[in-house]
Amino acid sequence: MGWQGLMAQAKKIALYMVVVFVFYTIITSPERAADLVQVGFEGIASAAQGVGDFMSELVK
Repeated sequence: MGWQGLMAQAKKIALYMVVVFVFYTIITSPERAADLVQVGFEGIASAAQGVGDFMSELVK
């Protein structure tokens, strides 16, 4: 197994750890998990609004 094989294995382990953490957070504190999801979507919406404003200014 070369360097790339080790990196692929590390990425897989990290992904599993993130998934386990997400499930743990949802199970132990669903209200907090919902708040985090809402904050994430608000951030994405804000970024999309910023891109839209930027594109609108370019067209003017």
